[in-house]
Amino acid sequence: MNPEAETETITGRVYNGMPARDLGTEDWHKPWSGQNGGACLEAKKLADGRVALRQSTDPDGPALLYTPQEINAFIQGAKSGKADFLTA
Repeated sequence: MNPEAETETITGRVYNGMPARDLGTEDWHKPWSGQNGGACLEAKKLADGRVALRQSTDPDGPALLYTPQEINAFIQGAKSGKADFLTA
């Protein structure tokens, strides 16, 4: 994550690790969910194109921010099997 990629918003600076609640409660999506008792990854696309991720069971916890290129690399890697070790 590029620290220079931080942006300013009406509510303040948007940065990696910020409280997810500071990004608002709307527009969070669960792109996938499983038989995990409701513990899901939630994603939110930010105005500057970055994607914020948070844990659904801790919506006030830290938000991890990724560039579109980072998200694309992760998704393409997962599709090609490079993340299979995460479920083994």
